[in-house]
Amino acid sequence: MKQIAIFASGTGSNAEAIIEYFKGNSSIQVALVVTNNPEAGVIKIAHRNKIISAIVSKSALNDPEILGRVLATLNIDIIVLAGFLQLIPGYLLQRYPNKIINLHPALLPKHGGKGMYGMKVHEAVLANGDVETGITIHYVNERYDEGEVILQKTTDITLGDTSETIAQKVQKLEHEWFPKTIEKLLL
Repeated sequence: MKQIAIFASGTGSNAEAIIEYFKGNSSIQVALVVTNNPEAGVIKIAHRNKIISAIVSKSALNDPEILGRVLATLNIDIIVLAGFLQLIPGYLLQRYPNKIINLHPALLPKHGGKGMYGMKVHEAVLANGDVETGITIHYVNERYDEGEVILQKTTDITLGDTSETIAQKVQKLEHEWFPKTIEKLLL
């Protein structure tokens, strides 16, 4: 059985889409949800689905003995960042080479980097006058949003779109393509 750890900092809509996608799967399951935010909605999603959750401080995230032990105990095969707003420490990158992936709500390399997340990204897309946007699923390296691209999917920006309508279009792509990409990487 392949084991997924989801790292998320917010409401958890992508985490929930991933959990739902793999429910009942005989070879892949979500084994752990990690958050750095004690108020994150993703905690309730994990509990509702009877998945182990961990709230980690910045120091715990950076301590190989703490988080490393939890990941090893659960035999985690892949770490999925679904709106996780902390930089992944080097020891995890070394322990999970090409096994940590991120979803970014734009077409990288545009609108990426530290501080570019959520509505900030969609507002930047709109302000830039882009005619399309989308999602980028990529491997994680030591810099925000600079890892090798695995998949990009696009959606058009139409006259009258707002950052909110762009967010809805992008989220639809996220929920469809992120779980499928995880599955493809694990099979």
